[in-house]
Amino acid sequence: MSPVAREKRILETLVTLADTLVDDFDVASLFDDLVQRCTTVIDAADVGIVLGDSHGELMMMAASSPRLLSAEEIQLSKNSGPCIDAIHSGQVIRAGSLDEIAQRWPAFATVMRGSGYHSLHTVPLRLRSTVLGAMNFFRDSDGELGNSDAQVAHAIADIAAIGLMQERSVRESAIARKQLEHALASRIVVEQAKGIVSNSYDVTMEVAWALLRQRARSHQARVTDVARGVINGAIKI
Repeated sequence: MSPVAREKRILETLVTLADTLVDDFDVASLFDDLVQRCTTVIDAADVGIVLGDSHGELMMMAASSPRLLSAEEIQLSKNSGPCIDAIHSGQVIRAGSLDEIAQRWPAFATVMRGSGYHSLHTVPLRLRSTVLGAMNFFRDSDGELGNSDAQVAHAIADIAAIGLMQERSVRESAIARKQLEHALASRIVVEQAKGIVSNSYDVTMEVAWALLRQRARSHQARVTDVARGVINGAIKI
């Protein structure tokens, strides 16, 4: 690829990532496309992405080829490897030879050798103090990633982290909104049931509320479920 074509491809990749900051997107599809793009603009044979979920469990999110799978899976199963170190430390991890890799992560080095890889460069997906995962760049030759390629890899990882944080924020906001809507709907149901009990037994709303709670406790049910039963006539207080 010519330098001009490479620069164009880099810009296209960055623009695609930037679009995630202002629009809805599917994380899996985005990262599947991203790892493929990275192999065309960065001196790496394969690229993989590992992410952590809300409980801290790590999972492989994208891989540029099946050849990469065993190298990523051994890290997750052994909880040892450059990806794990990058996520835990928040720092870039470099290893320019199989000998260096073997000294640091023996089991991982065995899989690397079997897969034909010789060196690697791992960049944390990090936004300030929050590490969301890591991008792993696997190379078929010895030597660390060049400065130009490393800068591109870091820029892509930084924007990907921002996009991922944006997606999680939107998703969490949607969950919070649904929870609020559910709480408001439950409150309306309870108020309607209180009104029915108050009118049926000629008692105050406070007494009606106490009767609903008493019924719920005695039957080990939720007040909202008792209220719905009162409204549809299935429950008599």
